[in-house]
Amino acid sequence: MAASGGTKAIVAALSANLTIAVLKFLAFILTQSSSMLAEAIHSVADSGNQVLLLVGGKRAKKAADAAHPFGYGRERYIYAFIVSIVLFSVGGLFALYEAWEKFHDPHGIEGAFWWVPLAVLVGAIIAEGFSFRTAIIESNHLRGKQTWIKFIRNAKQPELPVILLEDFGALLGLVFALFGVSMTLVTGNGVWDAFGTAMIGLLLVAIAIVLALETKSLLLGESATKEDVSRITTALEADGTRIIHLKTMHLGPEELLVAAKISVGAVDTGREIAKAIDDAELRIRTAVPIARVIYLEPDLERVKA
Repeated sequence: MAASGGTKAIVAALSANLTIAVLKFLAFILTQSSSMLAEAIHSVADSGNQVLLLVGGKRAKKAADAAHPFGYGRERYIYAFIVSIVLFSVGGLFALYEAWEKFHDPHGIEGAFWWVPLAVLVGAIIAEGFSFRTAIIESNHLRGKQTWIKFIRNAKQPELPVILLEDFGALLGLVFALFGVSMTLVTGNGVWDAFGTAMIGLLLVAIAIVLALETKSLLLGESATKEDVSRITTALEADGTRIIHLKTMHLGPEELLVAAKISVGAVDTGREIAKAIDDAELRIRTAVPIARVIYLEPDLERVKA
């Protein structure tokens, strides 16, 4: 459900951004507004990012092989990290460069098509609003009672947090662009257009940094959630087994590695130990279905002197 929900949100965002990008470029050509150019490049970057997320999701489904015995689940994290780089470089830095240029050569929006940017921006806000709504609905299936900040920080599925932040940034960026264009039309001073462009650039850079930090943590290998660790511990100890130490790591959003050293009796036979381990693995998988790879090492109970 998590993967399908993420895909649905990505497709909704991609459809909206491709349409909006064309309209923004048209508005820029007719008015030469730097805010519209920055927003057009922003939409192109977002569209490219959504394609990257779809590619990452597809590649992550490849079966494990000799070169990658734990599978390709982390492909989704890698592509999400690339998204943050694209958003920073293509979206944020380009907008800041355009703002710098416009501050040095400000000019108003003139001609018969002065109304085009306003129409495009209002329409884009409506379209992005529908895309953002889809992302919120799909995220709520996983978010539970977490705050939005905690959800973005704790989510193991990178697609939904990325789309949420991109859509949120797109809406704010459109508001900044609308402010800059409106003030330029009212005052005839192109500095307002440059100011709106600069706000868009700073916003995109900030979102890209947040995404990079969160996906870097996933790439390094995050442990299971506290709730899942508690379920695994309870499952292991259900027959009286004592856990010497326990480690978990996400191999992908829906694949968890569990490694533990557990105590066994000094007089237990090999057959008894093997059965105890098999039973423990079954309990873990029942309690936490995403625990796909489980390694349990038996060890003797040692009494400290």
